[in-house]
Amino acid sequence: MTAPRTIAGLAARLAARELSAVELAQDTLDRIARLDPALNAFVTVDAEGALAQARAADEARARGAAGPLAGVPIAHKDVLMTAGLKTTCGSRMLGNFVAPYDAHVVEGLKRAGTVLVGKTNMDEFAMGSSNETSAFGPVKNPWNPAYVPGGSSGGSAAAVAARLVPGATGTDTGGSIRQPASLTGICGLKPTYGIASRYGLIAFASSLDTPGPFAQTAEDCALLLNAMAGHDPRDSTSLDRPVEDYTRTLRAAAGAKPLEGLRIGLPKEYFGAGNDPEVASAIDAALAEFRRLGATTVDVTLPAVKLSVPVYYVIAPAEASSNLSRFDGVRYGHRAARYDDLADMYRRTRAEGFGAEVKRRILVGTYVLSHGYYDAYYLKAQKVRRLIANDFSRAWGECDVIMGPTAPSPAFRFGDKGDDPVQMYLNDIFTIAANLTGAPALSMPCGFTKGGLPIGLQVQGNYFAESLILNVAHRYQQATDWHARVPPLAGQG
Repeated sequence: MTAPRTIAGLAARLAARELSAVELAQDTLDRIARLDPALNAFVTVDAEGALAQARAADEARARGAAGPLAGVPIAHKDVLMTAGLKTTCGSRMLGNFVAPYDAHVVEGLKRAGTVLVGKTNMDEFAMGSSNETSAFGPVKNPWNPAYVPGGSSGGSAAAVAARLVPGATGTDTGGSIRQPASLTGICGLKPTYGIASRYGLIAFASSLDTPGPFAQTAEDCALLLNAMAGHDPRDSTSLDRPVEDYTRTLRAAAGAKPLEGLRIGLPKEYFGAGNDPEVASAIDAALAEFRRLGATTVDVTLPAVKLSVPVYYVIAPAEASSNLSRFDGVRYGHRAARYDDLADMYRRTRAEGFGAEVKRRILVGTYVLSHGYYDAYYLKAQKVRRLIANDFSRAWGECDVIMGPTAPSPAFRFGDKGDDPVQMYLNDIFTIAANLTGAPALSMPCGFTKGGLPIGLQVQGNYFAESLILNVAHRYQQATDWHARVPPLAGQG
């Protein structure tokens, strides 16, 4: 198919009856069958269900009752519940678990008319930055299969980057949408915490987990967010706000300098010696483009942000140790075949069902919550979390958005950081703060290394500034073509 593979382009062709939803779904399934064996991006492909949904979308369009995304194929990260389909969280613990209901964001995208083609691979229980911890094997980066795609939402990112699907969902707990978006050369948005309900999202760290979209462009992310956002009374952290159209500013006419008056904050903490030289060069070139588009840059400081990684790796494991205690072999999921008594069943089930990284974080989390250490670690981490949020609050008085690298380096080779968990954790150094504060942030491609690996630029905003962030990214993408570059593997289909 030579049709554009962006969501906006496909939706326009479907609306104009240039192709049917069934034709598009079959083309997507054929493409997955050809290309995914080299990527391992999908855990489950639901061909029968996808074609049934596509037929329903065509029928709805014929009746004049089609949703805004009717017939557009998408995939969901396998941490989101999808009724009647397996939801594994990339873990042996849930290897055969079939979800009994849909997550809220799954419901929203279904109402909008999207066609679900399958569930994507991920780091086990969303714990990882490389997609190497999945019980179903690692996902490969479409730009070079010897390199990781990032994580934990690496399957969704790789599927969109390879043009297997035009859009996909992910979840972001410490950068798990933005970091893989950066490493695979696509757009990924972490919305404000509470904008998209966590209902039906199998929890890792409840105060940090945030569903969000992957797509090729900022415009496509806005279209997906329109369907994903909204109040959900089943989630106590869901925000009850007026419905917003996140594409509204994108449609506004743009002059010669569409970002005139925009103030871009550049934290000195984001531009230190730890950044790869090619990343630093690409970010500088992107900032120069923003200045040509009318924006100005101002220096800001975020002194407490350097503590983001240690704060995160106290809070997130602590919440994980609580959330994952439900996986005990009693009610659902894996159960050890042999055990002596109830306590032995717990031990054997968890030893068999959880991978090494999940066990490591459960142990750390249980330790920091234990008697005598709660005040010293967990409570102190929460206090520093507030200091980080205060730094950003001050910065918003000086700028409208904050920019910098999404990750300090491009994609790395498989196995390069597996023996050193701390080095793996540091890959999230620029993304974690948005989760600790709850504010929105987006990654978009802004260049490539000499070796052909993508580089991502992160755009952060104040609470509920999704429309601003998306507009900033959209105007940049109207002036550049980094987002339109296609991996060699994708061209084979």
